Amino acid sequence: MATLLRTPAAARADALVERMVDAPVLPLGGGEEQGTAAPTPPPPQETSRALALSDVITVKSGPGEALIRLAYRLGVPGHAIAAPFRRPQALRVLATVESPNRGDRAAGTALRAGHFLIHGVRMPIATFDFAPAAHHAPGVERVIHSFGWLADLAASATRAEGAAVAERIATQWLHAHTIPGKGPAWEAELTGLRLVAWLVHAPLMLGGNDKALKSRLLAAIGETADWLDKRAGREGAGFAAVAAWAGVVAAGLLLPHGRPRRLFGEAGLVKALGDMVGEDGGGLSRCPAAQLDAIRLLTDLIACYDAVKIAPPPALGVMRELLVPPLLALRHGDGALGSWQGQGAVPADRVNAVIEASGVRTRPLAAAAGWGYQRIKAGETLLQFDTAPPPPARHARTGCASTLAFELSDGPQRIIVNCGGAALAGGQVPARIGQGLRATAAFSTLVLDNANSTAVLLHGQLGKGVETVEVERRIVAGKSREATRIEAAHNGYASRFGLAHRRILTLSSDGTELAGEDILIPSAKNGKRGKIGFAIRFHLGRGVEVQLSGDKRGASLLLPDGRLWQFRLRGDRAGAGEITLSAEDSLWVDGDGRPHATEQLVIEGLALRSGGQFSWLLRKTG
Repeated sequence: MATLLRTPAAARADALVERMVDAPVLPLGGGEEQGTAAPTPPPPQETSRALALSDVITVKSGPGEALIRLAYRLGVPGHAIAAPFRRPQALRVLATVESPNRGDRAAGTALRAGHFLIHGVRMPIATFDFAPAAHHAPGVERVIHSFGWLADLAASATRAEGAAVAERIATQWLHAHTIPGKGPAWEAELTGLRLVAWLVHAPLMLGGNDKALKSRLLAAIGETADWLDKRAGREGAGFAAVAAWAGVVAAGLLLPHGRPRRLFGEAGLVKALGDMVGEDGGGLSRCPAAQLDAIRLLTDLIACYDAVKIAPPPALGVMRELLVPPLLALRHGDGALGSWQGQGAVPADRVNAVIEASGVRTRPLAAAAGWGYQRIKAGETLLQFDTAPPPPARHARTGCASTLAFELSDGPQRIIVNCGGAALAGGQVPARIGQGLRATAAFSTLVLDNANSTAVLLHGQLGKGVETVEVERRIVAGKSREATRIEAAHNGYASRFGLAHRRILTLSSDGTELAGEDILIPSAKNGKRGKIGFAIRFHLGRGVEVQLSGDKRGASLLLPDGRLWQFRLRGDRAGAGEITLSAEDSLWVDGDGRPHATEQLVIEGLALRSGGQFSWLLRKTG
């Protein structure tokens, strides 16, 4: 029975949470499938259904706390609620937070040497333009204005050494941002992340010798918390809302008279978390880097609770446990993440550090159907398959038209990849090609008439295109071994070309053979006449050497460690002319934002508007 993935439908979040909480705890990286995949397919899920977490694990509240929340929401000052007959306490940070999250030592060392190191590019601190009107790449603005670099500095220096650097940068930033709410620095997401960073790394921010700067920083912390009190509730669904509410909660925990603010923030945070995440724990942005950021943020926030010895709402721990298994499903054999929704292949050490800091030990989710990624692990071969529409507009971070693309790895070696890196454009990846890296052609899938399966708009947004994806996963018997077969189809080309794209991937139980079929099916009873150009692209991993066969129907793929795979066309039906196989230039962006020249195999030709079928085979031979 095929599963139709679409928005929204009835939730079964309570059963999901119970299943996730009671799941067996395994060592990090354990629980991989060996040989065949699970004998039964996963139950149907729906791709854009937000997890109603606030309906499952509500924030405990008596009548008194409900009144406190209401009063604070209506604008009654926190000190007037918490201590109505006392003078307000002076603004200060009440506790030192010991977060298990660790930053990037290399980036921290660069800061001490006078440079930001962002996506592999060094930017001198002394000449960096912090002004609201300055134009920087979104990835650069994210690091600078969220003060995410504080964790890097803390990882590479003592407090005394790091405080001087933090003071220098904070002075420049505060001088440029005297008006709250002006410029990209005051987007709700960056503001929430900045406030959490300031409070978690207060010893760095406030540990210098400049008393005047300390007063300015404390005043900025207070102003930012007040601004988020008013803004967080206006933010739509997604990580931005979660970050904004996290800032409110952190301020409620670590600033004086904070209990009313904390209670107010907790209710908003739990609702925002439920709106951000699908039923299987995958973020509705469908972006692995955003998933990683959410886990890291929750770890920092729970550390804030620990610092003041207050138990966090159970929903925060449950949500962190839900977020980890889908993320693990997108790790390849090298431990790094696949290249999905604009991100590069986030390195294994960065992924491991965040997961270890979270304390969550679990197995990868084999079929994150709600998140939209299918995973098959057979032998040393690992397949990742995008079987869902792109993210909804309000959740898209750097939306990409990647439906029915796949990645394939053999042990630590990547064979088939996606280009990735659109979100990192503006660093070592030229900004002018960022839009192209979001296109369907930048992914390992079929493209019709050089068009995107979903329209790629500016500023990371997406337009019309794929609305539904049908998915079926099952175990099939072969002549000598079983195999896992995933069949998926999307309607992204139906309105323009009258054709639907169906892709069938079948991976043998020993992981040595991947058979593929790309089928074009008329979306109406009477197919259109004529022909249309198509290309099926297979972007190859870094270092893979390609040798086309003499008949141009196959190719040898030599991996960097000496493993050998053979690619072969298996014939086509309803082709409207010669089908060719060629090797062309491509690129792949690593997790540090560095582009690498690679190659791609391309099956090209003309297909009849009445439909067509094109089969191919990848087989390990050495």
